[in-house]
Amino acid sequence: MSNIVPRTLLSTAALLLILTPGCQRVPDKIEPTIQYAVQDKYLQMLPSPFPPLSIAEQGEDWAKEYHIGMAFAHALDLYQAITAFKRAEILIPKEKVERAKEIQYEIFLCYYVGKKYADAIHAFEYSQLKYIDPSFPALHDMFLALYDSYLQEKNYDQAQRTLQFIETYYPEEAEKIAVSTALVAGEIPLIRYYGTELNDFAYLNDFVDSYEQDKKSVGKAQFLNAVVPGAGYLYLGQPQSAFTAFLLNGLFIAAATGFFYHGNVAAGAIFTSFEAGWYFGGIYGAGLEAKYSNERLYEQRATPMMNQKGLFPVLMLNYAF
Repeated sequence: MSNIVPRTLLSTAALLLILTPGCQRVPDKIEPTIQYAVQDKYLQMLPSPFPPLSIAEQGEDWAKEYHIGMAFAHALDLYQAITAFKRAEILIPKEKVERAKEIQYEIFLCYYVGKKYADAIHAFEYSQLKYIDPSFPALHDMFLALYDSYLQEKNYDQAQRTLQFIETYYPEEAEKIAVSTALVAGEIPLIRYYGTELNDFAYLNDFVDSYEQDKKSVGKAQFLNAVVPGAGYLYLGQPQSAFTAFLLNGLFIAAATGFFYHGNVAAGAIFTSFEAGWYFGGIYGAGLEAKYSNERLYEQRATPMMNQKGLFPVLMLNYAF
């Protein structure tokens, strides 16, 4: 009987070593969630791209609704603004083609500022905005907002087509958009490339260096947890999770060993399978926690930098309401 326990432990250890390479590897690529924060004052300070209503226009019914919509838009009461603008669009005479496009743009912009990206795309695609020419005063802003909306909705084909228009008419903005897109996606090699190749974005190298220095290694977290259950979580600065993982693995190992020692092979095998689940689950979990930790670290550093440098498309707008 005394030889059963050592043989059992050796068999279990050998089984775990054989199965360890098959443990699912957590990808090192981060998937951050970057959110911009636009203060009300920023949008309220931006001018309108369109000429004010003439005295003759001000007396018309559509213009009254338009005026109401602009008042709500300035207050960033976007739902009420859209309602008023839509009434203005219904009332405006057909010959007021340019004013009708302005109203449609205001509806589109309200949806975009309100982060209703699918609605913004719908407002654009089912309006005369699709057919405007380069003389349209808000062309620059419309391209930026449209690109961002397509990107947010993961319509990458349309986003790329819109980016081609931006590159044609506003090449400097296209550079900022490219950098912005790489930062939002967490594409570290591409961010490094832009920091090296584009003089205006040399500060990106410092950003990447700082992140690379402080991020956690997914592989190391998984390896440590494979060697000693819980060690990977301790490496990540999660002592409670480390203690829990160590305790649970220890209890299952002790239970399996006890069953084998007393000749209850079936129960020992069951608890060994339970332990394998906790063991490999802990390895995978440590890798996931390292990935999540890196994503939070990246977000905490990228978000304020992008706000400060105006790298969100909404911060590149020249006009508002």
